[in-house]
Amino acid sequence: MPLASDATWFITGCSSGFGRDLAELVLARGWRAVVTARDVAALEPLRQAHPQHCLPLALDVTDAQANQQAVQAALQRFGGIDVLVNNAGRGYLTAIEHARAEDIRAIFELNVFGLVDLTQRVLPHMRHARRGHILNVSSTGGLLGRAGSGFYAASKFAVEGFSEALAQEVAPFGIHVTLVEPSGFRTRFLGALLQGEVGEYEDTVGRRMRATLDPQRRPAGDPQRAAHAIVRAVTDPAPPLRLPLGADAVQAVRDKVKLLERDLAQWEQAARGADFPG
Repeated sequence: MPLASDATWFITGCSSGFGRDLAELVLARGWRAVVTARDVAALEPLRQAHPQHCLPLALDVTDAQANQQAVQAALQRFGGIDVLVNNAGRGYLTAIEHARAEDIRAIFELNVFGLVDLTQRVLPHMRHARRGHILNVSSTGGLLGRAGSGFYAASKFAVEGFSEALAQEVAPFGIHVTLVEPSGFRTRFLGALLQGEVGEYEDTVGRRMRATLDPQRRPAGDPQRAAHAIVRAVTDPAPPLRLPLGADAVQAVRDKVKLLERDLAQWEQAARGADFPG
C-alpha cells in the first residue's frame, strides 16, 4: 500500500545525524512527524518550521513509561503511526576483556531493549490498521564484528535477528520491516561514543580505536543522501528487508557473504556429518 500523503512518522534520536536529516526531509515532503530526542529543546527549529505537522517530544527510549506516553501523545495528536524509525543508539569502543558490566548493559538498554520496547508499543496500532513500516537502524557492525567494537556489534547483531523474525511475524498484517545498515557517515555519532580500556590489546583494539577516532578521518557517507534513500525504501511498493547505506556498507555485505561461503566450503562435510546417519 502506498504511503499516504498525510502519513505519520515517529522518529527517535532526532537531535542530529540520521534522525535529524530524516525528520527534516519527511516534514519538507509534507508528512507529519513525531520527532524525539532526550533534549527536546534541540527539536524546536523543526517545530517552528512545521508547526502543524511536527510534534517534538522529549524521549529517552530506555524509559518504558516515557515510551508509552510518547506513543499515546502521537496517537492523540495525529491519530496513528504509519512509520516507526528506531534510530536512537550509541557506539562503544573497548577491548572485550576490559569492558565494564554497567557499560555493556547501558549499550544494550539503548540499542536493543529500548528499540524492542518502543516497537512493542507501536505494533498493536499498526496491526489494527493493517499497515505500517518499521525501520530499525542497525550498522555494518550488525554484519561484521570487529576488534574494539564487540559489544556494539553484539547489540546490532541482536537488532538484525530481532528484525528478521519481526518481518516474518508482521507481514500478514501488511506491515513492513527494514534494517538500515549504514557505514561511516558524517554525523556526531563518534562524539557520543562510549569508550573503555585497551589494555593489552594495543595491536588490535588500540589500532582500531585510533583509526576510528582520528580527527582527520572524513567518512564518505552523506546523511542527507541517506535520508533520501530511506524515504525511497519506505515509499517503494516492495521495500527491502536490508538497506545498506554507503559504499563501505555494500562492501561489508559482500565481505560477510565471502566469510560464510569460505567456512562452508571448508567445513561443509564435517557440518553435514553431525547428523544421524541416513
